[in-house]
Amino acid sequence: MSIELTSQDIKILDILQRDSDRSSSEIAEQLNISQSPAWRRINRLEEEGVIEKKVAILNKESLGMQLVAFTTINLSKAGRKNMELFEEAVTQLDEVIECYTMTGAWDYMLKVVVKDIRSYEKFVRQRLLEVPMIGEVHSHISVTEIKNTTELPLRQL
Repeated sequence: MSIELTSQDIKILDILQRDSDRSSSEIAEQLNISQSPAWRRINRLEEEGVIEKKVAILNKESLGMQLVAFTTINLSKAGRKNMELFEEAVTQLDEVIECYTMTGAWDYMLKVVVKDIRSYEKFVRQRLLEVPMIGEVHSHISVTEIKNTTELPLRQL
């Protein structure tokens, strides 16, 4: 369900997705409007769920997390129950920062962040493969990160 957004709403979202620490008065100044309407718009966007949450984006390298793996999974048996069991289990794995159901050759794709290749091997052997409905695991190790953003392409709106 999408909501009706004005051009001002889109500008506010663009500012906030680049820096969520911006105050409503700073946003108002940038958009050349007063603070109260800016605050009301931001509040409405939060209430309607367009703004889900505000977070700090951490630098994984400075925290010693050097390896990003895209791990593809096929379940041992298809079916809604196996999918639900897998999806519940994968939400408990902290190393998995994203999980998607897929079309094509794989059932799921995970984005896994860990310290190094040994940590990844340990994660796969000791945690991931403990999930009983997994049939196949394929690892795709990232070599160079070219682009990584949380910013949505708002120009489409």
